Amino acid sequence: MRKWILKLTLAMSLTAGILPAVAAPASAASTNAEWLDTSYLSQGAIAVSYNVATVKRVKVMIAKESTVYTYDLNTSKKSETFPLQSGAGSYQVTLLENTSGTSYKKIDSSSVQLDNVSENNVFLSSVQNVNWKDAKNATALAAKLTAGKKTDKEKVQAIYNYVVSNVKYDFDLAKTVGTVYLPSADSTLVSKKGICYDYASLMGVMLRSQGIPTKLVMGSSTYVDVYHAWNEVYMDGKWVIVDTTVDAAYKQAGKTISFAKEAGQYNAQKVY
Repeated sequence: MRKWILKLTLAMSLTAGILPAVAAPASAASTNAEWLDTSYLSQGAIAVSYNVATVKRVKVMIAKESTVYTYDLNTSKKSETFPLQSGAGSYQVTLLENTSGTSYKKIDSSSVQLDNVSENNVFLSSVQNVNWKDAKNATALAAKLTAGKKTDKEKVQAIYNYVVSNVKYDFDLAKTVGTVYLPSADSTLVSKKGICYDYASLMGVMLRSQGIPTKLVMGSSTYVDVYHAWNEVYMDGKWVIVDTTVDAAYKQAGKTISFAKEAGQYNAQKVY
């Protein structure tokens, strides 16, 4: 029987994954950079503070061997936290400032050594695009929805049911979203609308706040025809793919679909 495939226009702007052109020569790596906070290493994360007054775009590049993630730094915030999700080993963290167009100059660079950290701890952290520490309303709702639930599976199901029943896809945002976009779980709850990035971040925020390891994943899926975002949730000793964007559309169309998705339907390119 031919599967019903959703053809959603899930246009999504990334805050990570696009490598900037570094125009200036590399400076010597710093081993005690004041802008780099390593106190979160036990959680598989680092924090960056760069409070120099500037209207220029600033990026943080985190590299481990050939795996590179880039993030736009919100310089109006005192500090932002980023994951070290590529496993134990040496990471190079680089701070970059825009010079013109897509060209950047290196401000500083520092190496960080991550020892063996539980994968579960890494995906419990409050980081830039799964920022549960600042999402007071979303975390309060998660606590309310999971009250009295005894197992992680029951908690995940309760939060999942709320999201797919109450959040609708924002086609207008998908058409107008800019090149720099970060989801806000609390804003998504207020508007009850979002693109796939918002769905996945909201799930990550609510579940991580309840101590349930959750990945925000970006890549491609057979369910949609553009770049996509979804979650992987750790339950019963294994990672389970959950896609609230797709499932919300199915539910609103009066159709049913399995809560746990098949891995073969998804191709992960970035994991947060």
